Amino acid sequence: MPRSVATALLAILLFSCGRDLPVPGPGVRAGPGGVPRITAAHIPRGRYGRHRIRTMRPRYITVHSTQNFSRGADARSHARMLQRGALKGPNNSLGFITWHYTVDEDAIYQSLPDHEQGQHADYEGPGNRYSIGIEMCENRGNSRRRTVDRTARLVAYLMHRHGIPLSRVVPHYHWQRVRFSDGKVMGRKNCPHFLLDRGRPGRKWQRFLRQIDSCH
Repeated sequence: MPRSVATALLAILLFSCGRDLPVPGPGVRAGPGGVPRITAAHIPRGRYGRHRIRTMRPRYITVHSTQNFSRGADARSHARMLQRGALKGPNNSLGFITWHYTVDEDAIYQSLPDHEQGQHADYEGPGNRYSIGIEMCENRGNSRRRTVDRTARLVAYLMHRHGIPLSRVVPHYHWQRVRFSDGKVMGRKNCPHFLLDRGRPGRKWQRFLRQIDSCH
């Protein structure tokens, strides 16, 4: 079998779970076999949450939920807020809150390159230094089921792309937060709250990991 054909078949096997995705439009990149369609909406280099860039080699994927329930708070809206520096982080070392991907029922927007650190998990801890941050939208009218499904496919794609094992896909809760500004221990966050059981990883989180695994 020609190598190009074998590669295409492998991609289809890895990324064929879930429903078909829309055909990419301008500014959107997609790969073979149903790789999640991603709209590039990077924070401007040298400004706001990228005024200081720290590189990383991704070792983890951290999954969050926005807890923003406003009707218009979809993935595009969050990406625009990051692009104009609207989300301040007065207690972190950057001065802004940043993460890599935002997901809703219909779309995925990328705000940071995978190899740049964000400020989304644990201030100066390993969650920010070594993990890709993904935020799931919770705006009114958004389908949680479809958002979780799209997130699972994105996580599977990123695992394959960066060689990250399923054991290193974690909820925000996983990271102990120690505030940069004053060293105060903030504890663990109940996030993503709808994938945790009584504020901790349990059956819901394990079900989500199985969903990711079925896509990988």
